[in-house]
Amino acid sequence: MSLLFRPRRSAASLLILSALLAGCGGKEDAEQKGGGRAGQPGQGTPEVGFVVARPSSAALTTELAGRTSAFESSDVRPQVSGIIRRRFFTEGALVRQGQPLYEIDPRVYRAAVNEAQANLQSARANAEATRIQADRYRPLAEIEAVSKQEYTNAVAQARQASASVAQTNAQLATARVNLGFTTVPAPITGRIGRSLFTVGALVSASQADPLAQIQRLDPMFVDIQQSANDMLSLRRSLSQNGLVPTRAVVRLKLGDGGTYPQTGSVEFSEAVVDPSTGTVTLRARFPNPQGLLLPGMFVRASFAQAINTRAFLVPQSAVTRDPQGAATIMVIGDGNKVVQRKVAAERTQDQYWVVTSGLNDGDRIIVQGLGKVRPNQTVKPVPADTPQQVAPPKQGQGGKDGAGGKGGSGGGAG
Repeated sequence: MSLLFRPRRSAASLLILSALLAGCGGKEDAEQKGGGRAGQPGQGTPEVGFVVARPSSAALTTELAGRTSAFESSDVRPQVSGIIRRRFFTEGALVRQGQPLYEIDPRVYRAAVNEAQANLQSARANAEATRIQADRYRPLAEIEAVSKQEYTNAVAQARQASASVAQTNAQLATARVNLGFTTVPAPITGRIGRSLFTVGALVSASQADPLAQIQRLDPMFVDIQQSANDMLSLRRSLSQNGLVPTRAVVRLKLGDGGTYPQTGSVEFSEAVVDPSTGTVTLRARFPNPQGLLLPGMFVRASFAQAINTRAFLVPQSAVTRDPQGAATIMVIGDGNKVVQRKVAAERTQDQYWVVTSGLNDGDRIIVQGLGKVRPNQTVKPVPADTPQQVAPPKQGQGGKDGAGGKGGSGGGAG
């Protein structure tokens, strides 16, 4: 009988011994993972990385819709009537100011010039004859060889002949001007569009349609519409809240979603509010050397109208939102305790939130390790991005190959 029960007692002893060994091993592992034995000072205090809040300058950026318009635009119109004989330009080409574009039949106007020249010669001859006659009557009137009335009439005729010379001279100048109008020049330098009249068409100075249109596309204007209420709020804020005006540098976003490579500047703001839309027009000027901007395009313009000199630039990772959408941050208060703050963060600038209220100069903002802290919890603060220090294993810890547990860390929160 004793031989039969001996194996059962041995098996029970082995089970009890295994349980004891497992408990000892778990305790040792727990001590190693905790960075030391239970009850050591500092156990359970998480490390967090922080940055110090300092006032900075943040641009008050606005994005508005706009439409492009040509820097200069001019209609090519005839100033005399006649038949178009020739066209000197290629549609869509770049033309220079004064360059001939059309020729209107000049024969009638050349004949008018010739007629005016002949009339001028006749008037000059008549003026010479009447002047000589008046000069001859002068001594005769003094000796009363002719009546004084005859001398007076001769002087008057000489003066009328001289005035006729001036009249015909003016008529000649007018005829020459009209003859010059038969060649229609480019009024400005720019890119000309399609020709609305062909060779052989009859045109007149009083017609409604132009012959063509020229537009100067470099530089280019962008007309931006801004709400009058927003502009009023901005002007009020310029006298308070730390806002200062700035010269706006404008950037454009094109209709296809791309960004225009050139930047522009605001030239002026109209002093009239459109009563139908309640907006004020701002005009920006952009260089357009490659001709990417064309008149009539819709674009999105973003620019800074003012600079807030009392704002704080807070990394976006430090700002969270509550269920109501309010922005909150965690700061390190007295005694290294976590304090939750509500702040005003309505817009971003690059990788930062622009905080306009709720922060003070010198506040320590938690930016690393936010997932392991809660309000009123004591933390161990270190500057953000501090490298983690790994201590060597203590003597007696670890296995035969020396791979023991990590010591206490003095680094930042990753």
